Amino acid sequence: MNRVPSTAMVGVLFDKDGTLIDFDLTWGPAVRAMINTLAGGDAARVQAQADALHFSVEDSRFLATSPLVAGSTADYGRLWAEALGRSDFEALKREIDSLSAVESLKALTPIGEPAAVFGALRAMGLRLGVATNDSEQSARRQIEALGVGVHIEFVAGYDSGHGGKPGPGMGLAFARFLGAEPSQIVMVGDSQHDLDCARAAGAIAVAVLSGPAERDALEPHADFVVEHIGDLPKLLAGMMDG
Repeated sequence: MNRVPSTAMVGVLFDKDGTLIDFDLTWGPAVRAMINTLAGGDAARVQAQADALHFSVEDSRFLATSPLVAGSTADYGRLWAEALGRSDFEALKREIDSLSAVESLKALTPIGEPAAVFGALRAMGLRLGVATNDSEQSARRQIEALGVGVHIEFVAGYDSGHGGKPGPGMGLAFARFLGAEPSQIVMVGDSQHDLDCARAAGAIAVAVLSGPAERDALEPHADFVVEHIGDLPKLLAGMMDG
């Protein structure tokens, strides 16, 4: 649709997994470790979790149908609990979030050079944030590990009180934080959840093709499509000049 801001662009809100970090290379090893920890050495419990999460333990890879690709612990946590035969969902959710915050750092793999991209966008006068269906704690740890914390003013996870994607809450919260209209912010992500969040909030939706989703699946829901975040400075400079 190539919709552009009606007034001056103020900020850019990034998804994390599949946008800033490589989803499979980061979360494949992390989820495998988490599954094994939660199974307590029981092979049947390992397989039950893998089946529920559409995850290949052998390859440390996610099927396209995996609820972990775009969801949050609030979404897939009950499936995980059922696979483990546990009814203490809230306690398990805390365990999953705590494990993910640690394990995801061990194989953290950035897409391109986020620090260089963020530096270029900041030089253009844009303010930056991250919105993810991961937990806020995990997101903040990963942002610091990537060395980009100095550029990020706003971080929202599914547990930050704004709701999860595809709802509009994170986008609206970022706009409020900046004192801007939603139409003055750009939201960048690799899934339909990200783009639906942007549209629902009234922000500009930019899809990146660095995650599991193909162009054909994302293009109908996006205002712009780019290969990866490295293409953003040029795109946004053109939008601001126009």
